[in-house]
Amino acid sequence: MTRVLLRSVAVRAARHGRALTAGLAVVAAVLTATSLWLGHELYERHETERRHQDILAAARQSALNFTSLDYRHYDRDSENVLNGATGEFKKQFAAQTAELTKLVAANKSVSEGQVLDAGIARADARSARVLVVTDSKVSNVSAPEGTARNYRLQLDLVFEGGRWLTSNVEFVG
Repeated sequence: MTRVLLRSVAVRAARHGRALTAGLAVVAAVLTATSLWLGHELYERHETERRHQDILAAARQSALNFTSLDYRHYDRDSENVLNGATGEFKKQFAAQTAELTKLVAANKSVSEGQVLDAGIARADARSARVLVVTDSKVSNVSAPEGTARNYRLQLDLVFEGGRWLTSNVEFVG
């Protein structure tokens, strides 16, 4: 009888050991899966934040280029706008450059832009819409001391060739 009792205890201990091992394996698998999921989420959050910073930097530069134009070097200033542009916006701006060059030269126009704030309205991996608030001091022959102008711009950007480029600019207020 003692032998049967010892054997029964040994069988229970073995079953308990296997159950414990199986339980630990399940816990390890759950912890591994959770760690992988959390790591992926952290990576995605970091990539989204980096993308948003890149979008905002491009939108700020585009708005600054668009609101900072000087008749003394309008060719360079308009080229800066075109370098950050794409699509219809680039085509339209390029088509108007010759006429605008004459107009700003005749009026001796100088616009000194300053970006006050920018925020992303929507963004994904290939496109974004950014709202930008700018101020500009504009001087010309009729206002040699300059006048202050405030612009509220909506910029649409697309990711092309490894860069965020402005595809549309709208004055929204």
